[in-house]
Order: sequence, then C-alpha cells, then structure tokens
Amino acid sequence: MKENHIKDKSFELAVESVFLYQYLTREKHEYILSKEVLRSGTSVGANVSEGVAAQSKKEISYRLSISYKESRETEFWLKL
Repeated sequence: MKENHIKDKSFELAVESVFLYQYLTREKHEYILSKEVLRSGTSVGANVSEGVAAQSKKEISYRLSISYKESRETEFWLKL
C-alpha cells in the first residue's frame, strides 16, 4: 500500500486535537476554544480521507481545499 503523508499527518493532527481538547476541558475547564480546536482539527483529517476516496479530480480538489481552510482555522484557534 502506497504511503500518503498528508493523510498520515492529518490523522496525527486529529489525534492531537482530541488529546488537547481532553486536557483543556479536564485540567483547565476551558470549553469554548477547546471545542473549536477539536472541531477544526479533526475536520482536516476527515476531509483528506474523503478526498483520498474521491472519484474525480474535481472532488479531490474540493476536499483538499476544505482541509486547507480547516487547517488555517485550527492554526488560528491554537494561536488564540
């Protein structure tokens, strides 16, 4: 099976987003920003995964475009 670094890295981002969410809610009692990080961070991997399974180049492009936007949003929430 061919390696897909984007898929692997986006999955790692999703896992780390879940861990960060758990930490922030349990230890810091922070619920609003942590939920945004969780939502956008896991969305990146979900859209990449859908793109990998896409049936047309247009669909692949669309899903990767969404993933890019979600990654930018995740970066924003992490900086905030």
